[in-house]
Amino acid sequence: MIFIDSTIPMYLVGVDHPHKRDAQIFLEKLIGEKARLVTNLEVFQEILHRYTAINRKDAIQPAFDALYGFVDEVFTIQEEDVLKAKEFVLAYQGPSARDALHAAHMHRLKIKTILTFDRGFDLFPDIKRIPST
Repeated sequence: MIFIDSTIPMYLVGVDHPHKRDAQIFLEKLIGEKARLVTNLEVFQEILHRYTAINRKDAIQPAFDALYGFVDEVFTIQEEDVLKAKEFVLAYQGPSARDALHAAHMHRLKIKTILTFDRGFDLFPDIKRIPST
């Protein structure tokens, strides 16, 4: 299983950016390999939050459609994820609360790989980030 972070659909539907094409390439590769792609509801909340904050509500539906178009499953966040995220925030120097929550959720589901451009996930030793550079 590979967890899909909010950066992927947001780059896919966003304005021209070097990561836009990279997101397409990595996603096409994973789909071609028939990788099981998953996400959680918090990723959708992040999309809502970001596009509302920058007054780009027109991008919300396309980002949702993109994400729903390629993920195989959308998981819910559970209380134990929030409690584990708290542990991560207290144990590691610098992760955002959102990154810690995704890492905790991945930990519970034993997901080791995430597709994201967010380097904050490099703080978690048990998570492999694609792309890794």
